[in-house]
Amino acid sequence: MSVSSSDRVQKWFLKYQHVFVFSAPMLFVVGVVLAAPTTPNEPGMDYWLEFWWLFVPFLLGATIVNTVGISGSAIFVPFLIFIFPLFAAPLEPETLVKVGLISEAFGLSSSSVAFIQYGLVDRRLALTLVGGSVPFVVGGALLSFVIPEPVFHALLGLALLAAAYLLFKTNLDHGGSEDDAAAADGGTATAAADLPDDDDKLGPAGVETAADGTVTRVDRDGDDYSYTRGGYLRRAANYSIGGTFQGLAGFGIGELGIISMLGTKVPVRVAIGTNHIVVALTAILASLVHVFGGGLVGGHSLSIASTPWNMVVFTVPATVTGGQIAPYVSNALSTRTIKRFVAGLFGVIATALFLMAAGLG
Repeated sequence: MSVSSSDRVQKWFLKYQHVFVFSAPMLFVVGVVLAAPTTPNEPGMDYWLEFWWLFVPFLLGATIVNTVGISGSAIFVPFLIFIFPLFAAPLEPETLVKVGLISEAFGLSSSSVAFIQYGLVDRRLALTLVGGSVPFVVGGALLSFVIPEPVFHALLGLALLAAAYLLFKTNLDHGGSEDDAAAADGGTATAAADLPDDDDKLGPAGVETAADGTVTRVDRDGDDYSYTRGGYLRRAANYSIGGTFQGLAGFGIGELGIISMLGTKVPVRVAIGTNHIVVALTAILASLVHVFGGGLVGGHSLSIASTPWNMVVFTVPATVTGGQIAPYVSNALSTRTIKRFVAGLFGVIATALFLMAAGLG
């Protein structure tokens, strides 16, 4: 009975997850407007509406990063450094961190729940990757207090260029024929009667693992995916490097991690969904070290009072909405389109990082 009740609760939560997900930013905005400490002691409507236009770029950015399974800061940080000053005063580095962390935390949580609801998350694989990444994320976050920013930006730019090259070289079809490609990335090659269908998941979604380690997964639309969880050593290498960068600046593990998943034959949509959990949990861990670690070792620390609340009241709802849209965009796009788009995105971000390293940002 307890298992049955747990399954019913899980299914009920997934069915109505939009209500819970969108309630969070609403409560956040109300709490901020009513109680958050601001630089003007009694701010008026002019203060709260000053950055209303940030909703659009953050919605677009959140949809992009959550569709391809990378960190929100990979888009938000370059935007706030290069584009934001064209319309407003430049932000201090610590302010960039705060806006990025607050916005990304809500966006990642939203998209993670959405991908779980869609049936595109391998939670066993995700938890294994998070567990192995923890020491590297913590170490990277602590290194952020001593490594000069230009050096870090240059290193991350090189890492993203390498990731873009590897992505172009990676075969997302995972098969030599059209039929094989369809079966690997959402086909119907297996008889419907042989596919798993879990009672605690929405629609025909389900997952089962055979004795030989082959995982058969079905999403809520009925598309099936077949793969194994092998290749742990290869993924561990990428996630250790990515975890270090994740700790340094809040992004890196998603960008490099997705490459290792695709390289070990995890179907692209399952890789993207699973990577969301990894990015979300490691980003939260990195955030905590950045917030509390600086004060302990004499580095930078975050001040709640100096947070630009009139920015986050628009960026938070935008990232939550983008996180909910992402699974539908991911499911609608072809794997070839996703591959080319992500590789091009990595190239653009790397260029921006090299400019930052050269002092042109």
